[in-house]
Amino acid sequence: MAQIRVTDLTFAYESSADNVLENVSFHIDTDWKLGLIGRNGKGKTTLLQLFIGKYPYQGSITGSTRFDYFPYTVSDPGKTAAELSEEWKPQVKSWQVLAQLSQIGMDPECLYRPFSSLSHGERTRIMLAVLFSADNEFLLIDEPTNHLDTQARGIVKEYLASKKGFILVSHDRDLLDAVADHVLVLNRSTVEVQAGNFSSWRTNRERQDAFAVSENEKHKKEIGKLKAAADRNSRWAAKSESTKIGFDPVKDHDRNISTRAYIGAKTKKLNARVSAYEKRIRREIEEKEGLLQDLEKTVDLKIRPLSHHKEILVNASDLSLRYASADHALFEGLCFQIRQGDRLFFSGRNGSGKSSVIRAVLARAGFEQTPGLIISGTLETASGLVISYVSQDTSFLRGSVKAFCRQRSLDESLFLAILRQLDLGRGQFDKNMEDYSEGQKKKVLIAASLLTPAHLYIWDEPLNYIDVFSREQIEKLILQYRPTMLLVEHDARFLENTATGTVFL
Repeated sequence: MAQIRVTDLTFAYESSADNVLENVSFHIDTDWKLGLIGRNGKGKTTLLQLFIGKYPYQGSITGSTRFDYFPYTVSDPGKTAAELSEEWKPQVKSWQVLAQLSQIGMDPECLYRPFSSLSHGERTRIMLAVLFSADNEFLLIDEPTNHLDTQARGIVKEYLASKKGFILVSHDRDLLDAVADHVLVLNRSTVEVQAGNFSSWRTNRERQDAFAVSENEKHKKEIGKLKAAADRNSRWAAKSESTKIGFDPVKDHDRNISTRAYIGAKTKKLNARVSAYEKRIRREIEEKEGLLQDLEKTVDLKIRPLSHHKEILVNASDLSLRYASADHALFEGLCFQIRQGDRLFFSGRNGSGKSSVIRAVLARAGFEQTPGLIISGTLETASGLVISYVSQDTSFLRGSVKAFCRQRSLDESLFLAILRQLDLGRGQFDKNMEDYSEGQKKKVLIAASLLTPAHLYIWDEPLNYIDVFSREQIEKLILQYRPTMLLVEHDARFLENTATGTVFL
């Protein structure tokens, strides 16, 4: 077992005036299964890329182990996975990769197919098999389950649970609980390393936050009392000092010139008491500072769903979907209904037609068309149906947030307020959206959807790249406002907490 030490690590991108990481220090063991947790934009992916030396940085990263990073870069999608694996890890033999493929439940035949012909799940599993095929490496795994279906996520979860010696960046709480034995957390102002999985860390974090809030309130009350006492004694001292010189012999018949010394001593004593109070106030303020610096206090989100005059918003019976370029249907005989208040999740393997169902509903409602999609059977949408749609694709986001608001006729101040509630810093509003992290881009689309009153909210894999704190915010929003929703999402914890029904394709 070796250690990796990070000392005073500081890094900023050339295009940004702000540091992504600043004076970060920690040490970890190379046989840990380490979950890396943090808000979107906190530098999780950046940290992994600094480990492999992608960018110059200040500070030091020391250790005697080699690093390797997932996902690999695909130089030519037309090459086979076997050819690409020789580029990714030239030091390993084919039998080593095949041994890992067996463990992750892959047919060796997939190695010899063009990489472009493989599904997302097959690509991920092959990359992971190659990643783990060498010895004496510490592996850096960046969000391996994004775009994977539920079955593929389960396979990846079991595979990673059987391994050790890696950092895993993931926002999937179920995956982190099953895989991690330690967590590395990039808090708002500090970095912490803790034994346990996500849930044990979350429980500890809630206790720490509750204690910090309690201590903060205690210090605030004590500071208030001390300030009142200091102010009172200060006024008494000033009043006493004002009587030291000059007096009316008729009114103050019991005073004489020698009384001045007594009044002076009394004033001095009161001033000393004021100084003591001020010292205690400064000490209380110092103890109070930092208590709430890492507090993850999420703000409740709001949504404005519309009520439709019809109870059933979408009705499908004996539905079949096929693309004109394909010789067979994606599925046949599908039946489902979406009533007001339903939150219907579509589940199934990648390529089973989940996103195509969404495109068909959007087409029937006149929201957008998908050329080449042939709809057979019954698919009806309520007349006048207003839809708010979140696509899984973020590549079209370009330019400033303000221009995005104008393009979609969104209230700019409200939109920026929602983004702030989703923990986008004000400094991000001056950047172009193409420079955002994938999680920040997803938050732009979700914020736009929340700000759009609709009868039906259609979200296609909305939680890809979204941090765990924002996932919990969105869960709470859905349970509180109960909008009618059609969703494709593979986060098992999210589905368990919010779904009213599931359709399996």
